[in-house]
Amino acid sequence: MYRFIKYTLDFFISLIAAICLLPIFIILGLIIKLTSKGPILFKQKRIGKNKKFFKIYKFRTMKLDTPKDMPTHMLENPDKYITKIGKFLRKTSLDELPQIFNILFGKMSIVGPRPALWNQTDLIEERDKYNVNQLRPGLTGWAQVNGRDELPIPVKASLDGEYVKHQSFFFDVKIFFKTIFSVLKSDGVKEGKS
Repeated sequence: MYRFIKYTLDFFISLIAAICLLPIFIILGLIIKLTSKGPILFKQKRIGKNKKFFKIYKFRTMKLDTPKDMPTHMLENPDKYITKIGKFLRKTSLDELPQIFNILFGKMSIVGPRPALWNQTDLIEERDKYNVNQLRPGLTGWAQVNGRDELPIPVKASLDGEYVKHQSFFFDVKIFFKTIFSVLKSDGVKEGKS
């Protein structure tokens, strides 16, 4: 029952957010376009519900010569690839805003496990143990607010598994508000292998 309510809430909240945030989308889009070559949006193949592929949307924060399909925290020298505005967008998590449209189109949820890259087979296989891949991925999730990029894959998958077991409206609300505090403190954001 909650999954249906959650889907409905996701749709209406993302619709309202998309309308309210339209001026910010326009301003950020113009800044990105005027300060670096390339498209405004970055699209990347990710794993969705039941391991179906979808394209995630983000504001582009990297230069065009950045290695493809590699998590930023795995790059040797990420600063070399991040644009000037990109650093700010990543620190404030504003680069994630276009995922509101992924939620609106039913590919993502506001709260759920973060979508793995299509080639992160170790994470995908580990999540299979906990039935995590059966859920719609989220803009934020339990693993996100408990370490984010700093977590080893088995720990991340285990936390996602806890979410599968305990998902409820109140748990989602708790994760949502913990996300706001994490973003304000830039908790768990890791750039590069250091």
